[in-house]
Amino acid sequence: MGEHDQHHLRHHPHLLGAHSGPFGNDRFGLIAERFARFFGTPQFIIAQTALVAVWIAINVIAVSLRWDPYPFILLNLAFSTQAAYAAPLILLAATRQSDRDRLTAIADAKHREAIAELQATVLAQNSDTTDLVRKLVAEIHAHVCEPA
Repeated sequence: MGEHDQHHLRHHPHLLGAHSGPFGNDRFGLIAERFARFFGTPQFIIAQTALVAVWIAINVIAVSLRWDPYPFILLNLAFSTQAAYAAPLILLAATRQSDRDRLTAIADAKHREAIAELQATVLAQNSDTTDLVRKLVAEIHAHVCEPA
């Protein structure tokens, strides 16, 4: 087996090259996917929680540093802005993944059909071989068991 034969995507060559979905392999789509993946990580949640805690602490405790006093309107604006960008980026990433999944499912179905056809061919060849062996055994039996 060659190196290509051992590759885990050997039956899905469409996934080895450029993504053929509506967003292609463009830079924006790839960056959107990276952001969407990052938004769901514990690192992001922990960092955002720490940032919010520091923001609130500074604005509640340090009177001279208050740039966003209670009710923290700037913090709410920051969350709104983040959500306004995060949601479409996550949807874009999900659409790209859905397109890859669809292409993979099609390739899997084609591969299963090819295997089924190959199995049918091998089974037919096996049946033909079995019939030939049966005929040869009968001929040999007739020659061996035939009275001289």
